[in-house]
Amino acid sequence: MKPVTNSNTMRKHLYLLFLLPVLLLSCGPEDGTYSFWICTTNDVHGRYFDSLYVDSATAGSLLAVSATVDSVRKAVGPQNLILVDVGDCVQGDNASYYYNYVDTLSPHLYARMVDYMGYDAVVVGNHDIEAGHPVYDRLGKELGCPLLAANAVRTSDGKPYFQDYLVTVREGFRIAIIGFTNPNIKNWLSPELWSGMEFKSLIPYVQEYVDQVRKREKPDIVIVAAHVGTGPGLDPEGIAAVRGLESGSSDRAQAEKAGSANIESQGKALLQTLDGVDFVLCAHDHSPAVIQSDSICLINSGSHCRNVGFGRIDLTVNDGKIVSKSCSASLIPVRKDHVDTAMRSLFRPDYEAVKAFTVKPVGKLEIPLVTRDSYTGMSPYIDFIHSVSLGCEPAQISFAAPLTYDGVIEPGTLVYNDLFKIYPFENQLFVVRMTGREIRNYLEYSYDSWINTVSGLPGEHLLKIENRPDPRTGSSRWSFTGRAYNFDSAAGLVYDVDVRKPKGERVIIRSLASGETFDMDSTYCVAMTSYRASGGGGIMREGAGIDTDRIDERVVARYPEIRDIIYDAILEAGTLTSGNIYDRNTMGYWSFIPSEMVGPLLEKDMELVFGE
Repeated sequence: MKPVTNSNTMRKHLYLLFLLPVLLLSCGPEDGTYSFWICTTNDVHGRYFDSLYVDSATAGSLLAVSATVDSVRKAVGPQNLILVDVGDCVQGDNASYYYNYVDTLSPHLYARMVDYMGYDAVVVGNHDIEAGHPVYDRLGKELGCPLLAANAVRTSDGKPYFQDYLVTVREGFRIAIIGFTNPNIKNWLSPELWSGMEFKSLIPYVQEYVDQVRKREKPDIVIVAAHVGTGPGLDPEGIAAVRGLESGSSDRAQAEKAGSANIESQGKALLQTLDGVDFVLCAHDHSPAVIQSDSICLINSGSHCRNVGFGRIDLTVNDGKIVSKSCSASLIPVRKDHVDTAMRSLFRPDYEAVKAFTVKPVGKLEIPLVTRDSYTGMSPYIDFIHSVSLGCEPAQISFAAPLTYDGVIEPGTLVYNDLFKIYPFENQLFVVRMTGREIRNYLEYSYDSWINTVSGLPGEHLLKIENRPDPRTGSSRWSFTGRAYNFDSAAGLVYDVDVRKPKGERVIIRSLASGETFDMDSTYCVAMTSYRASGGGGIMREGAGIDTDRIDERVVARYPEIRDIIYDAILEAGTLTSGNIYDRNTMGYWSFIPSEMVGPLLEKDMELVFGE
């Protein structure tokens, strides 16, 4: 005999079962003292595994980060820890390349690792956009947590292309994580990589977004995670302009102007101006930083899994209300040799697949390619980049910079892994029309980021270096003040750089490589990276005076990724020699002058930077 069921009673029970989780989530925390911990990573750049595939050297990795985070999680309790990545996660290493472009059918390795490690959110970085729509659209679907970028908005309707924020409930507290990507992406990347989107500058956009989220979600803790560098912050006048927007003492244009001075490095400016935010997490510049006060903290963990950012927030609840809140922050160095062994075992098949791809022979090399030689003049490494670029019609001139700060590829068999040392980024090659005058102005700007004007007096430095460690490279010695990947030289020309002259008068172009006259008013076809053509480094805009927002009007040819062109060139050559890397009639020649002054100064500066 079946029991008699009252349908109304059953509906009430089902309603209560449905309502109970809602009521539990909506109930605030009980009176008492609570603590939450925030662990952050950023600029992982594909360092998923602790092996570099071709030798026994170890590297910082997500395997090591997992071991570090897991120890924190066990100490504080899983419900009390928030784990966030602040972008640039799927570019830079063989493993990310392999799952971006080679194995596109398996679930992306990064998505699976993120799920294993228990990330709560991942922010979009500019290099994640660089991977292209197929990669980041796929990642957004496969990640078990949100991919955040509130300021990447659709051109069709103005709504966020990615998820804008996440609210997670822990111990009755509502915690909002709002993500923002690099607002200067259009000056990093070719437009087809971010088609359908535009990027809002973060100031005052972040504050406005925070206000909306606070009004809508009533969070108890607010974390802003933005893929921008820490930066110098705003001066008092700039802070007043941004803060005055709320009070009406300044307008939006004033606030935007104040924030745009360091558009790629707005972390500290956000820290100085945001209200209603507990943590600002930033990234992008690869420079570890912590700035803390009792009410708001900034964390930038650096790059390549060297550190985990570590924040703590303590709250006291009385009569159902938060009566006190305090924050602190620090960095946890990650031991690269202390890894999550269970994670390593789980992802071992992926490692083996990447390694097999990585060690595949592609050709032979007769002479060493040494990237540091590019800072002192022509070198086989930079000559090879130029020769590949000049092989792309209709290029007459090439601009290129050393993209690996200090790498050496020894003679012998070249494997695919070596291509990442030669060319670590996923840039395309563009051929752009420029006048002779624009080319010269471009070179003047580039060399000014690289060298000083000198007179030969004792104690002078020819290279623009300073006596401080560089967290971007891990060097504890003197370091360049600028970014080496913006130290462009040219091929296809014969020219000198007179180090005695000031900016604007250093570059003396004598002819084209062929010996033909170089004319300031003539137009030439110049090969360069899509990053440079789109405005990266400011050399086209600030140096050549070219409006990179309209670069399409000047582009006469587009080629695929430069690493792929390099790969094809090696396959065709079979063996790279000094003869097929450099041809003076095609490449031309340049040097610093006067040589008797330059030689000793360069030798001294290079020893300070590299110690040899």
